[in-house]
Amino acid sequence: MDNWESILGRKIIDLSLTFATGKRGVLFDPALTIAENGFNTTNLHIYSHALTHMDAPRHFINDGWTIEAMDLEKCMGSALVIDLSHKGHNSRITVDDFAPYHDRIHEGARLLLRTDWDQYADEDIYRTDFPRISEELAHWLVACGVWFIGVETPSVASLSVDNRSELTSVHQILLGANITIVESLCNLRLLPEQVHLIALPLKLDGVDGSPVRAIALIEED
Repeated sequence: MDNWESILGRKIIDLSLTFATGKRGVLFDPALTIAENGFNTTNLHIYSHALTHMDAPRHFINDGWTIEAMDLEKCMGSALVIDLSHKGHNSRITVDDFAPYHDRIHEGARLLLRTDWDQYADEDIYRTDFPRISEELAHWLVACGVWFIGVETPSVASLSVDNRSELTSVHQILLGANITIVESLCNLRLLPEQVHLIALPLKLDGVDGSPVRAIALIEED
């Protein structure tokens, strides 16, 4: 993994959506104000899987790890950007889609799946029509020993109420193998194929997920 000396001086690309009142699962309200108390503070009400966030195994596995126990080594280091921007609405991402990258996916790999779906983040279709990981691909990623999967979609699997079996299965396959999942990333189109990733959750005791501030560090031109 890169040492800190080699990281310093790289360009930072923000990979996180902005949390704001009115976004799904987000509400901020003033707690104290400068006018009345001499300083400003804010109450934060945030759904554990709102916007850019990390899934802990507990999200789909009753006895799985919670977010404070996540392996932080998996959350930072070299990551490979997989270009899937050609995938259409409601499509499944398959092992064949990964063919150009097979020789670069190995035990301990961190993968960022570029679909450009972040462009729909403020539209209704964002949560309904996105490309998602197939069960076949989920099993393949586990067999490869992948450590980390980051997606620009709100979930790795369908959120349709008519397809809850797929939602459960894909998450359980990945989380059951302790693959770290970060959903609702953005700006992957700005990245080269290889980057240094940092995507850290809050240290929340006993919780199934957490907001994440994810960044990529890339070499300056």
